[in-house]
Amino acid sequence: MSKVFIIAEAGVNHNGSLDLAYQLIDKAREIGADCVKFQTFKAEQIVTAASPKANYQLLVTDKNESQFDMLKKLELQKEDFKKLKDHCEKKGIQFLSTPYNLEDADLLNDLGVTAFKIASGQLVELPFLKYVAKFGKQLIISTGMANIAEVYEAVEAIRSVGNNDIVVLQCNTDYPSKIEDSNILAMNTMRDVLGVKVGYSDHVPNNYACYAAVALGATVIEKHFTLDKTLPGPDHSCSLEPHEFAELISGVRNIEKCLGTGIKKPGASEIKNTFGMRRSLVARTDLPKGTILKAEHLGFKRPANGLSPNFMETIIGKEIVKDVKKDEAFTLSTIKF
Repeated sequence: MSKVFIIAEAGVNHNGSLDLAYQLIDKAREIGADCVKFQTFKAEQIVTAASPKANYQLLVTDKNESQFDMLKKLELQKEDFKKLKDHCEKKGIQFLSTPYNLEDADLLNDLGVTAFKIASGQLVELPFLKYVAKFGKQLIISTGMANIAEVYEAVEAIRSVGNNDIVVLQCNTDYPSKIEDSNILAMNTMRDVLGVKVGYSDHVPNNYACYAAVALGATVIEKHFTLDKTLPGPDHSCSLEPHEFAELISGVRNIEKCLGTGIKKPGASEIKNTFGMRRSLVARTDLPKGTILKAEHLGFKRPANGLSPNFMETIIGKEIVKDVKKDEAFTLSTIKF
């Protein structure tokens, strides 16, 4: 199987600080993530001034603060995204960001990104999807809050402008989400119904859902990433710290190793054990030359240095042409055919 693409979702966990964003990139690269992803937006373009916070945001941020004010503090400047992309290239990790408006998509495309990550909330915004799809680059789309019909419409909208480079991520849009709400099997339903590559965007505090997704064929895994869960901001508390994200990466890579090729054959490491583990037809007692073999004369014992037990019915009723000692394996030269 191909290597799973692991995205460290830095998102807004830089808290509006370019220096903190650089640190997130450095640490993501250090622990082995394939990609670090940010979010490209201007608060005034995605929420009204009076927009309330989401329920999960109310739990971890100032309840008296509007969503607009919260997001305003988490913005980066346009020129910062080029700096982040350049820093990623310098460190050898892929840069991605989620655009929320047409201007955001233009900015990222002008920077030369190789793909776009679309957030769950924008899945149902078909004109936006078509606009981004026209750049001709891969779209990685989260599907939280959506049913299969909505995902189908999104995929068809992207395809309608000639772009078929699509990865659809199963996702539960709650922060943190319950493991029983992960519904990983829906990932493969989307793969089979829509004919797309699939993956999983995770908000569960532990990594079991990610591991299940990889075992079931996910090509992309995404999870929130922070340097410190106790930092102020809406997403830090439901993100993985570096040592936790490193554990996720290690688990995914080990799952890849154990999945193998799908071809059922003995591995090189076990072929050497065949002789000692498989059995041969042996004499249960000493048998003199000329004995006509009966079932009670025959036993199955290790090692595999004689006729296979599968020859039992073949040699019953046959004469042996030499004396055979107890536990001696029968061979073709032992039997008169």
